[in-house]
Amino acid sequence: MLQGTGSNVGKSMLVAGLCRAARLRGLSVAPFKPQNMSNNAAVTFDGGEIGRAQALQALACGLQPHTDMNPVLLKPESDIGAQVIVQGRRFTTAKAGDYFKLKPMLLPAVLDSFERLRSTHDLVIVEGAGSPAEINLRHGDIANMGFAEAADVPVILCGDIDRGGVIAQIVGTQAVLAPTDAARIAGFVINKFRGDPRLFDDGYAMIEKQTGWRGFGVAPWFADAWRLPAEDALDIADAPQTDGFHIVCLQFSRIANFDDLDPLVAEPGCRVTMLPPGQPIPCDADLVILPGTKSTRSELAFLRTQGWDIDILAHHRRGGRILGICGGYQMLGHSVADPHGIEGEPGTTQGLGLLDITTTMGGDKHLTEVTAHHAGLNLPFSGYEIHIGTSDGADRLRPFAHVAGRDEGAVSPDGRVCGSYLHGMFSDDIFRKTWLGKLGATHGEQSYRGSVDKTLDALAAHLEAHLDVPGLISTVLDL
Repeated sequence: MLQGTGSNVGKSMLVAGLCRAARLRGLSVAPFKPQNMSNNAAVTFDGGEIGRAQALQALACGLQPHTDMNPVLLKPESDIGAQVIVQGRRFTTAKAGDYFKLKPMLLPAVLDSFERLRSTHDLVIVEGAGSPAEINLRHGDIANMGFAEAADVPVILCGDIDRGGVIAQIVGTQAVLAPTDAARIAGFVINKFRGDPRLFDDGYAMIEKQTGWRGFGVAPWFADAWRLPAEDALDIADAPQTDGFHIVCLQFSRIANFDDLDPLVAEPGCRVTMLPPGQPIPCDADLVILPGTKSTRSELAFLRTQGWDIDILAHHRRGGRILGICGGYQMLGHSVADPHGIEGEPGTTQGLGLLDITTTMGGDKHLTEVTAHHAGLNLPFSGYEIHIGTSDGADRLRPFAHVAGRDEGAVSPDGRVCGSYLHGMFSDDIFRKTWLGKLGATHGEQSYRGSVDKTLDALAAHLEAHLDVPGLISTVLDL
């Protein structure tokens, strides 16, 4: 199990790389994260949802994503509450204080999923959440040391040298842990080193001396990390393109499934801007994307607070194009009604009015992988649905796509405003390139999925070169 000295130390990337390295060594390996908090979810082949990072890790293992790989997924709906997904299905919505009472009830499901993976694979690589140093959360913990103790797995502690103070991160974590938890740690890894790793030899030795833990190596900064699906929406801005067809995506406060943008970021002819709050939409934007969100009505209020509603209408008047995906699609209509308070207080919120549709929240969650057919291009593509609510209106007579004999999405009369509930459409190379070409964008010839797979191979080689990968695997297996 890889645990971190804090959030965003690179655990997800390390697990993905180690999964691919183990697979290339001929091992049957699977990823596991007991508890994840993310609105960036993936639909699994068994009809549930897990964190997107675990879907990438599954790809690294050569497996289809399965709900057992992330049995508890928390999807924030407000500043104090989140939807609780257990083994791929919605369990409840809970405020933070109430969730702590729920955790002991969730441990059996977590262990059940873990044991199924452990019984069918040579190796399971587990990713922790946050940090075990948050000892105020230790009671009832299912994400870090609580899980490690219950499942009896050794722990590797990961520190992030890029943020500074890595010696204190690791030594300090040992200082605050209970002795039984500290004894479970088999060693440490230093991540995200920039420059010559040998310059840290003295610091590395000091950590080993102070903690008595074994060091498994120093991983330099992996420059091609931007080519992999982003765990955090802010990471999308790390793409290198500085010119080309300008796509602006609004960075909502509860943005969801933003990995829709990853193939666009990787497209050589495109420049993707993740627009942070407080920034106006650039006048040179060719396409504005309203992405998915976990809370459509509150996001409309957030959008108006930034002045983005005015900017979007100005962009449209200038002849610009707009695409709304899932919650972003709902925002483009006349109104969004939530009579039962599914996403917050019951009520109705006025939309942007760029599509002649209205949306009502309710019914069962649509959660499925699909094969669609784009109505305008007459092209098939693959994607997935993960949403609550239905949209209807005159612009639905011009569907964005067809799915299993039904019309999906809506298009404005002038064709410049489109909305769809389908995520993942841009991962389809032929569709992405053809659709962008119709908008006037140039594009390359590379395969997005092929690029991700090659990058995972490169990440595995990177870790093999700098970490003691055999030593890490040998904490649970005899090699």
